[in-house]
Amino acid sequence: MQYLGIAADEPKRIERHIKRPDIVLPLVEIGWDEVYCRKWCEENDLLSPIYTTATRGGCWFCHNQSVDQLRLLRKNYPEYWELLLKWDADSPITFKADGHTVHDYDRRFMLEDLGAVPKDRTFRWKMLDEERQMRFAGYD
Repeated sequence: MQYLGIAADEPKRIERHIKRPDIVLPLVEIGWDEVYCRKWCEENDLLSPIYTTATRGGCWFCHNQSVDQLRLLRKNYPEYWELLLKWDADSPITFKADGHTVHDYDRRFMLEDLGAVPKDRTFRWKMLDEERQMRFAGYD
């Protein structure tokens, strides 16, 4: 079963998912629109801090965030990042569907900060393995 956080006032997104098997749209079922969802998230301290600089960013703990949003979360909101790392360690499933964890992203961002891997779009996960192999071979 998969639960999608699509608000009741998003008809195009609802239409794409409403008839899919094993998909539940709880916000649609209870009638919460985007405005109410935002209000509820603010009241419960769940609104992504990215909303301070963007009009749409999703929940700070959402696995659908872009790499850039995750990078900004780690840099600008370390307290949220630490909580996300904790939740990642406690989770029985990986953060991303491709099998990568928040800890994988943390390592990637740390190596980017150190200049060991590039920040541009040519990043490939195998770069982390290559960097690790070079370190163990004594090339650091």
